[in-house]
Amino acid sequence: MDFDWDEEQRSFRAEVRTFLDANLPDNWEELAHGPGSAAQTTFSKQFCGALAEAGLLVPHWPSEWGGRDADPWTSFILAEEMWAAGEPRGGQYMNVNWIGPTLMRFGTQEQQARYIPPMARGETLWCQGFSEPEAGSDLASLRTRADRHGDGYRINGQKIWTSYAGAADTCFLLARTAQGKGGISIFLLPMDTPGITVRQIPSIIGEGDIHEVFFDDVEVPEGARLGEEGQAWDIVRLSLSLERVGIPRFALASRMLHRAVDVLKKAGRFDAGAIQQSAKAHAACEATRLYSYNIIDQRCQGQPPGPEASAARFATVNAERLVAEFVVEHVPEALAGGDALLLAHHQRAIVAGIASGAAEIQLNLIATELLQLPREPR
Repeated sequence: MDFDWDEEQRSFRAEVRTFLDANLPDNWEELAHGPGSAAQTTFSKQFCGALAEAGLLVPHWPSEWGGRDADPWTSFILAEEMWAAGEPRGGQYMNVNWIGPTLMRFGTQEQQARYIPPMARGETLWCQGFSEPEAGSDLASLRTRADRHGDGYRINGQKIWTSYAGAADTCFLLARTAQGKGGISIFLLPMDTPGITVRQIPSIIGEGDIHEVFFDDVEVPEGARLGEEGQAWDIVRLSLSLERVGIPRFALASRMLHRAVDVLKKAGRFDAGAIQQSAKAHAACEATRLYSYNIIDQRCQGQPPGPEASAARFATVNAERLVAEFVVEHVPEALAGGDALLLAHHQRAIVAGIASGAAEIQLNLIATELLQLPREPR
């Protein structure tokens, strides 16, 4: 098996790195501290606009939507380089990775014409209204309701841990239109719609990253619904598989591990214990990378998304945790302001087991869908 990149792929990776070198400011590592902060949100919109002009924001999209018709490997190489740099696209990685492709597949012509071009130009920011206070990542248990009202719907409920909601233009919202797992629908909801209240949740992971969102008699037209009523589960399975593997957090974790090791070597502190622990973390990063590559290869072959995405997601959580623990134990000065990007990675690693679906939910999916283990009787 050949694990090497071909010439076209190496050339694309070099193109992305050249762009990063030319467009990241000198203070970027301090700016990357809060991916949802006002400062990075402003920068990311400018950065994504420049990416779009260079043809590097959505190269994997069809040319009719501003892309290059490139294959999934191109998308993943782009994501690797962006995450290794600290993800300067900010929250727009969601548009690029999964919201745009989901609308291309399931959206009406009106929805596609309204929402996709601004994504391709790097002009818009989305948030995803999934998790709820009493449902967490268990989407089948959500309670936010969208009840029929006139020619549309009236939405009431609450979402929590909603990344970028304070600055987002549109929400990819899940709401219940009927009972049971098959009673969930998706709505494309402009965040300036009357009845929406956003409250920032103070946290240690950065400024402006996560929020509570309240919906009080929010009225939306039927044209705001994505797909049919009750189709959310099928749509979200595709969307989440694109998101979970489309976020190569291991690229930043691996870079931060090497940075921490360099600090120790220069200080003469890279002893046997540090060598052993760093080797374990490095192996986890590499295993995650290769697992993710296997799924990208499946996509290139046209295979439908499966539970392997959950396994890759959990492997990512484990790799980030091991790198974070290594830094805490051996380079604690970085977390006291000694290295802004090491601190930023540590903060992101804290929430790695929650973002894109809680780690516990991923383990349940791995057990039931990948390993096909029986559920214990209650």
